[in-house]
Formats: sequence, C-alpha cells, structure tokens
Amino acid sequence: MPVTVTLDGVLAARGMTLTELSQAVDITMANLSILKTGKARAIRFSTLEALCRVLDCQPGDILTFTDEGESA
Repeated sequence: MPVTVTLDGVLAARGMTLTELSQAVDITMANLSILKTGKARAIRFSTLEALCRVLDCQPGDILTFTDEGESA
C-alpha cells in the first residue's frame, strides 16, 4: 500500500500512549488501532485535523506516500 500511517512514531516522539490520544481526540481505541495498523481505508479530514491539533504536527507527519515502484 503506497500510503502508510506513521502514528506510532509520532506518538513515541510525543511520549503519548494510544489511550491518551484516544481520550484527547475523543476517538475510540478501536478506530485509532485500525488507523495505526494501516488497516483503515479512509480518514475524515476532521479526524486528521484533531490528531494534528493534539499531536502538534502536520498531516505529512502521520501519513506518508511511497511510490509502489520504490523500495522501502
């Protein structure tokens, strides 16, 4: 999948747990887990905005794109 979620790294850099993030953005642990593991098929802009606000980051800090032809 060319779009990957790097939420783990951002959380680690902020010293925040998934539980703390869930409470801060009012998103269920289940939905955050789906996003974190890369199983999400879509993300609402409002959710992305809330994550960026709480984590003090940009969308590109959470989502990355790699061309399928490139090696990771």
